[in-house]
Amino acid sequence: MSFHFQQAVRAFILLAFSVLLFKLHFTSEMTKFINPKYEGLSQSASVLFLILFMIQTTRIWTVKENSQHHHCHHDSHDHNCSHDHGFSPFNTKKLIAYVIIVFPLVTGFLLPAKVLDASIADKKGGLAVLTNQKSEKEIDEKPAHNISQQEDPVINGDLVDLSRLEELVYTKDEYNQLIQHLLQSSTIKMNDDIFSTYYDEIQTDIEKFKGREIELKGFVYKEEGLEQDQLVLSRFLITHCVADASIIGFISELPEASSLKENTWIEVKGVLGTTNFNGTELPIIKITTWKKINEPKEPYLYPISVKIL
Repeated sequence: MSFHFQQAVRAFILLAFSVLLFKLHFTSEMTKFINPKYEGLSQSASVLFLILFMIQTTRIWTVKENSQHHHCHHDSHDHNCSHDHGFSPFNTKKLIAYVIIVFPLVTGFLLPAKVLDASIADKKGGLAVLTNQKSEKEIDEKPAHNISQQEDPVINGDLVDLSRLEELVYTKDEYNQLIQHLLQSSTIKMNDDIFSTYYDEIQTDIEKFKGREIELKGFVYKEEGLEQDQLVLSRFLITHCVADASIIGFISELPEASSLKENTWIEVKGVLGTTNFNGTELPIIKITTWKKINEPKEPYLYPISVKIL
């Protein structure tokens, strides 16, 4: 029997990917990287890597006579094998390829999963992004309630539990019930499951909600141009994975704002109003009561789908 080192490395890499995905699901850290509705696909990938690993192990050892002259099957017109079976000599090109493949494994196992924070919000544009979001909503006519919004219908007066989010697809009628609930509520409760939907509605027409009481939680983000008593109460919305994360949030007015450090999570109650930032009218929350809280187990917001038909 002949041992093939490169084939063994490839088998180890496949096993490592399977173990890493399993570990992220077992520790519930996978939702720090992807939308929960894709967890099934990720779990399937873990199983697929394991199957590929088992297949790959059959190539680690071969009988000596076969390993001495391993070649492609070809017809009379083909005289050269154009692809590598893993038996060719190790070279710099292969080393670079292995490093690129192994890098996410090393970071996945050795580095803890880090939640997106104020530093990432700043790199993504911060308040400039919020201002653009507002401008785009003013320019574009909002269609009769789009798909891929963060929606949680009001059914028999009760909001659907967040733990069921990844399982549900809502109809347009259920969405309209949700909007009606928002329009009729004297106090707007920005629960995680409906945060994005309510946020879009408020940004689209702040005048409808001006003077209403609002309750929400988020992390503190600060930026030049804000007053001493102002901060941005922020959240990250993830559509597919952290790579497409976008910041959403409200400028908030709080006397103690200057003493609060960035990334501090707070839960607040306040009154919705309007303010002008860089020539754009934005909603502002005049905070009446607040408290520090721990970072939530699920710090991100995730949109879910709504059926149009």
